[in-house]
Amino acid sequence: MNRVYEGGCHCGALRFEAGLDLADGTIKCNCTYCAKTRFWHARARTGEFRAEPAATDYRGRNPVARHFYCPHCGVDTPNMLGRAYVNVSVACLENVDLVELIDGPIRYCDGLNDDWASTPRETRHL
Repeated sequence: MNRVYEGGCHCGALRFEAGLDLADGTIKCNCTYCAKTRFWHARARTGEFRAEPAATDYRGRNPVARHFYCPHCGVDTPNMLGRAYVNVSVACLENVDLVELIDGPIRYCDGLNDDWASTPRETRHL
C-alpha cells in the first residue's frame, strides 16, 4: 500500500514527497553510478513524486538516466530513467521506519552488464 514519504537532502535546500510502497521492496544496482554512490532506491510513479525547488541533474553514459542532486550539499536524491517512475533514494527519506526498509525485500540489478533483470554474482558491496 502506498504511503507518502517526505525527504530531502543533507542541507535541507531540496525537499520532496514520494508515494512509495516499501513492502514491494527496494532496489540496489551494480552499475557504475549506483555502486559508487551506494544508491539504494525505491520506485515512485512520476505523478507521485514532487520536489521543490528543482534539483540539478547529471547525465552519465546511460542516455536516458538523469541523476538529480542538491546543488548546495551534493546529496543525490532521485534518479529518473525516462520512464513512468522515479527512483527515490531511501537514504533521503525522513519519516521512514527503518524496520520497513530492513523487512522489505531488496532486488539486486546487474546494471553493470546491462542485464537489469538479473542479480549480479556479488552484492555485498552494494
